[in-house]
Amino acid sequence: MLDLADLAILIEAVQQGSLSAAGRRLGLTPLVASRRLAALEAEVGSRLVHRTTRSLSLTPEGEAFLPHAEAILAHAEEGRAAVAGKTEGATGLLRIAASVPFGRKILTPMLVQFLSEHPQVRVELLLDDGVVDIAARGVDVAIRFGDLRDSTLVARRLSGNRRGLYASPTYLARHPAPTTVAGLRDHKCLSGQAARQWTFERKGRTVRQAVNGRFAADSLEALHEASIRGLGIVRISEWNVRDDVAEGRLVEITLGDGALPDQGIWAVMPTRRLIPRKVHLFLEALTGHLSTT
Repeated sequence: MLDLADLAILIEAVQQGSLSAAGRRLGLTPLVASRRLAALEAEVGSRLVHRTTRSLSLTPEGEAFLPHAEAILAHAEEGRAAVAGKTEGATGLLRIAASVPFGRKILTPMLVQFLSEHPQVRVELLLDDGVVDIAARGVDVAIRFGDLRDSTLVARRLSGNRRGLYASPTYLARHPAPTTVAGLRDHKCLSGQAARQWTFERKGRTVRQAVNGRFAADSLEALHEASIRGLGIVRISEWNVRDDVAEGRLVEITLGDGALPDQGIWAVMPTRRLIPRKVHLFLEALTGHLSTT
């Protein structure tokens, strides 16, 4: 009889690209993960993967078997979720990764309420403005923005993410606000170290504008603070500067011939299968919070 835990190892190993990564994700040692995969291959009577010390790929038999393994595991998880929804709440440690400002301004206030509603859940919040390797760090869900380059991960769009251009009244008193995309070339623009072009949408087309400035940083919070102190124009999410605009520290700049694209707010998970109930409930709560924020 097929063992669900063995099926989970196969699916996770294919998604992560190695048995060791799959083992870390599922809380198993590499030896135990290897034995489980071997047991599955013995049960089905075929070699399912090609394994080396550095890579893993499906055999033709594995490619044929994988969709059935995913379907079996999906049905099992649906059954568990249906029962859990009637008999128990979420439990255990929930590890969440996010950028520093989003974690501080959006997630932390939301999690206070979430934890009060789910007393058996513990949260570990990993804040980093870089892209966290969620499989290696054992993260259940990461919150990301914009272009999701890692196709091995599972992404779910939670909300739009309106962005704008902002500058301080002090800066705009010295440098009148631009009115066109091209006008940005005459301004000091605050950007990440690799973002020397800003992308805009104009009547369904993508427009790129080279920008310059005397200050760059790999920290969004540093760019945010620099804009408040009059160093230039910052490109930033509306939720991140709402209080600054309301209190007069920043002013939004509107361009007549282009707007920043909405990149969206995404939840990223290492696998579509075996998503714990605590993750489902967290995503429901966060989606609701974002709709009112």
